[in-house]
Amino acid sequence: MDPIILNERTKRLARVYDKHKEDLVQEGGYISPVRHLWEDVLISAVLKKPILLKGPSGSGKTKLAQSISHFFNQPMHSVNCSVDLDAESLLGFKTINTTDGQSIIEFVEGPVVQAMKEGHILYIDEINMAKPETLPILHSVLDHRRMLTNPFTGEVIHAHPDFTVVAAINEGYVGTSPMNEALKNRFISFAIPYLSGEQLREIIQTLFPQAETALVDTMMNINEDLKKQVLNGLLAEEAASVRSLLDAIALAGHMPVKRAIQYAIAEKMDDRMERELVMELVETWVK
Repeated sequence: MDPIILNERTKRLARVYDKHKEDLVQEGGYISPVRHLWEDVLISAVLKKPILLKGPSGSGKTKLAQSISHFFNQPMHSVNCSVDLDAESLLGFKTINTTDGQSIIEFVEGPVVQAMKEGHILYIDEINMAKPETLPILHSVLDHRRMLTNPFTGEVIHAHPDFTVVAAINEGYVGTSPMNEALKNRFISFAIPYLSGEQLREIIQTLFPQAETALVDTMMNINEDLKKQVLNGLLAEEAASVRSLLDAIALAGHMPVKRAIQYAIAEKMDDRMERELVMELVETWVK
């Protein structure tokens, strides 16, 4: 691993947090399906470059962000984007507190302000779900300035040296819109593919050490068939989600495989024909 990563990790691991902030440190466990991907993402974080993770639902984007938090023992604040996301959701809001009969206006800091000041990780999930007019407020946070003038308080905030931004994007989903070029150009972008082969088997065996080999083989075969149909355009991407596959394996420890697949994967499909196709593929492996 590049010495720049190890040196930075040593520095960040030396930081001490109180119990509340320590609880924001995430669990790791991401296994990269692409050689060098994990190390390259860490290099970008060390160089203070905002990181954009692009990939289908269930490919492990959130787990990768959590693993960065775990690797550096660094608290992580999460923002889940939607059309309702506004500046207050990102930066914070004013509230009135009454003490000894006196009303005092106080500002409650949002995830962006907290992460910047404390040197934590800011994880922005499904960033392309947010309204385009909401995100320009982050432009100065994401470029070389790494600063923000809080419109609610007038405070000028300069980011802590350890402040790290990771965003995730599901491309082509209903309700999403293309990121504007000014925002996209502020990120280093990484494609996050689905796990497959030995990496996927390693994840399954780590999470389900008691699972029988026959069950693991069956689930992996079904997953490969689902991925083929996704590539053929016959199934939505979430049909091949690793997250859904792991849910199915968990259920299969307590019920027949067919029902586990139905609940964890097939019923998530909006289209009836897609649900039927999933179960037809299961029939070829489970009699």
